[in-house]
Amino acid sequence: MAIRVLIADDHRIVRAGIRSFLEDQQDIEVVGEAGDGEEAVGLAETLRPDVVVLDIRMPGVGGLEATRRIKAAVPETHVLMLTMYEDDRFFTEALAAGAEGYILKGADPEELLVAIRAAARGEAYLSPHQARRVLAQYRRWAEREQRTTGLAALSPREQEVLALIADGLTSKEIAAKLSLSVNTVERHCTNIMNKLGLHRRAELIRFALQERLTSADP
Repeated sequence: MAIRVLIADDHRIVRAGIRSFLEDQQDIEVVGEAGDGEEAVGLAETLRPDVVVLDIRMPGVGGLEATRRIKAAVPETHVLMLTMYEDDRFFTEALAAGAEGYILKGADPEELLVAIRAAARGEAYLSPHQARRVLAQYRRWAEREQRTTGLAALSPREQEVLALIADGLTSKEIAAKLSLSVNTVERHCTNIMNKLGLHRRAELIRFALQERLTSADP
């Protein structure tokens, strides 16, 4: 059966262009058009399309609110956000609202077809460019989370030893400063590396510097 698509955009010429392109596809049927978010919600409830191609910025009810209302009223309908905005904030807000994909208006038309067909199968769609950005964001978050979790896992004494390592002190100098044996300091170093998943003293120093951890810290 053909994929039933509703187009929602406040620019008539944009809707006409998308409709003309989609109607050339044998597996896609355009079942309606909406000029604003309110109309998009009403038509989605009435027509119950498989996919709504929805502009993020429209008069009155915007695309984000329309997406939330469509997903609440017609959960089986999938939403693809079509927009000119590359801003990460819009992208994450669209996904949080329930959109299955986020397509830039400057994208190749074939990408819209791929996204519509993926959404109709119940799959999320990210362009290669967006996927790289999401992956980069996740990696940055994971690195921050690992550092924060790692530092919190260290005992006060281990943090003190790590700060002195960052100051460039040797194990012997740290032992003298803290009134500990060299073996005890080395044991602390081993425990710190195990907890942080590090393997060399240079990595300990780099971690401590990234955390701005020095012996001058309170």
